[in-house]
Amino acid sequence: MVKIPQRTCIVCRMARDKAEFIRFVKGADGSVSVDESKKAAGRGAYVCKDGDCLLKAKKTHALNRAFKMPVDESVIDKAREIYESKN
Repeated sequence: MVKIPQRTCIVCRMARDKAEFIRFVKGADGSVSVDESKKAAGRGAYVCKDGDCLLKAKKTHALNRAFKMPVDESVIDKAREIYESKN
């Protein structure tokens, strides 16, 4: 039996399969970006792919808390664009 990695959304706190999330990563240079490969080096934070969690992440500054630094809201906008283009 193959074990599927689980992650928790930083907004709704739901645990799901890793593939069901958008991963944000803080790189060594301190910049935060969307990690489409879900394998980039650095501190990661996961948000559900549904639009509600992305909107709430932006509204509540969830990425700021996860990375303990100010994060530009354009990162979340870019994640929405990527997610919407894939679906």
